[in-house]
Amino acid sequence: MPVYAAPVRETKFVLDHIVELGKYDNLPAFANASSDIVGAILEEGGRFSSEVLAPLNRVGDEEGCTRHADGSVTTPTGFKDAYKQFCDGGWTTLSAPEEYGGQGLPQVLASAVSEYVLSANQAFEMYHGLTAGAIASLLVKGTDEQKQMYVPKMVAGTWTGTMNLTEPHCGTDLGLIKTKADHNADGSYAISGTKIFISSGEHDLAENIIHLVLAKIAGAPDNVKGISLFVVPKFLVNDDGSLGERNPVSCGSIEHKMGIHGNSTCVMNYDGAKGWLVGEAEKGLAAMFIMMNAARLGVGMQGLAMGEVAYQNAVMYAKDRKQGRALKPEDRDPDAKADNLFVHPDVRRMLMEGKAFNEAARALILWGALQVDLSRQAQTEDERQSSDDLISLLTPVIKGYLTDRGFETAVNSQQVFGGHGYIREWGMDQFVRDARIAQIYEGTNGVQAMDLVGRKIGKDGGRAIRAFFDLLGRDIADAKAAGDPAGIAEALEGAVQHLQASTMWLAQNGMADPNNAGAGAYAYMQLMGLVSLGWMWLKMAGVSARLKDQAGEDKSFHETKIITARYFAQRELVAASTLRKKVEAGAESLMALPVEAF
Repeated sequence: MPVYAAPVRETKFVLDHIVELGKYDNLPAFANASSDIVGAILEEGGRFSSEVLAPLNRVGDEEGCTRHADGSVTTPTGFKDAYKQFCDGGWTTLSAPEEYGGQGLPQVLASAVSEYVLSANQAFEMYHGLTAGAIASLLVKGTDEQKQMYVPKMVAGTWTGTMNLTEPHCGTDLGLIKTKADHNADGSYAISGTKIFISSGEHDLAENIIHLVLAKIAGAPDNVKGISLFVVPKFLVNDDGSLGERNPVSCGSIEHKMGIHGNSTCVMNYDGAKGWLVGEAEKGLAAMFIMMNAARLGVGMQGLAMGEVAYQNAVMYAKDRKQGRALKPEDRDPDAKADNLFVHPDVRRMLMEGKAFNEAARALILWGALQVDLSRQAQTEDERQSSDDLISLLTPVIKGYLTDRGFETAVNSQQVFGGHGYIREWGMDQFVRDARIAQIYEGTNGVQAMDLVGRKIGKDGGRAIRAFFDLLGRDIADAKAAGDPAGIAEALEGAVQHLQASTMWLAQNGMADPNNAGAGAYAYMQLMGLVSLGWMWLKMAGVSARLKDQAGEDKSFHETKIITARYFAQRELVAASTLRKKVEAGAESLMALPVEAF
């Protein structure tokens, strides 16, 4: 059975030296996030994840969820008890506002813990992860009455939340949705329609499930401009907060999926279910995007989490498994007929790719979570706007690029096992299957790339991308001034130049022919992702170069960081020139063939 150990030390390194939590103790959420408290939360979150949740991962995969004749759903053996422990431990409350029963800690700390939960049991984490996104939408767009009615119990985990977008005939093209909302005399709406792929849509973990549903009010435009958002509880809520009668919303079936079997992904039927408008009528997509953007950052974390747990198991296997002989005679074990897998350069290639990705992705996601915190709490409007610009720009990159690379890391980790990686008993196949969904939901990665190119880089006259380039330029200059001990600054500078040139090319040629933007978008997202991870390695290597010789610091830990940064510079950042060429190839050859030729 696979094992998992939360990388608490790695997380602390990022929080202390890259995020620099201590710099923000003048802000409300950070005031209680002392080093001791953060360390205790990480240690206990890691312990709970490895000891309670990880053993249930295989159970969830093999048992799945069960729909009964009455439409009710039971989760796999052990999930209900684990969820109670999760709520009793206060893990649902970490970053939620104190006025609704939360602990009011920074989002960046909650994100750090969510990595551990996801690595241990991705299907389990999704019940809470979607709830957190629903809370975010209600806090921004809900009425005071809606916030008081739903949010405290969702924060406590007593109730969970979902997002209902997709329908059988439409995926990303939400303008095609058919779910309708008819006015009721009491000011509520009757919601009717069918939604599919609804994660956590029905289950036995919580007393109530609060669905956020996109629908069109009668008479609204039959396109994306006519979409409204509604809150539709599984059980209606009485004025005193107690549960009332069952709303006519039900699970029609559970989807038969490639992975994440422990999460109940449902077809949901709304048969005149009572719902209430969230925010303004016909502004539902903007309200739902609050939840979707939170979910996209969470999905980026899923990419890292699956890469991390798969990598950990591959490293353990490579240390134990003896196969073949080292290429250099002096590296061979004279007392054995074979050497362990670490003597083989190609095995090392796969593991180094995983290590370099995981550590940089963790830094990037936690840096991104810090921007979410600062966009809400920084002391000046300019600071809040700057952080919002940066995280808005990089959200599609975190979601798209990190899930691609996380899946690749899971596949490479499986490959280290050889044939044993294809056998169920080792568990590597589950990491690959579970990781695959992250590239698909919350907008496929091609959609993320189009969002980046079509919306984000040109927004507000390119304000965010210019700020991003300024940050990169300053950090590269600082690294050069410090002697660039990892030799990464020059390589990153070249990659940034390729990204800048690609940005200019898209600005000039995407307007002339929109297909040029579409054809280059995916490679552009990959290029920005590569540069972003290189930026994190620049930061981490710089910190480790300063700390490695200080008393009390573990020198080997920092030397490892510097070597891994050098690896990333020499073997990863060199791909930037190829990605630029893909962007600048344009759409001509891509769009030339008639459909009949395929």
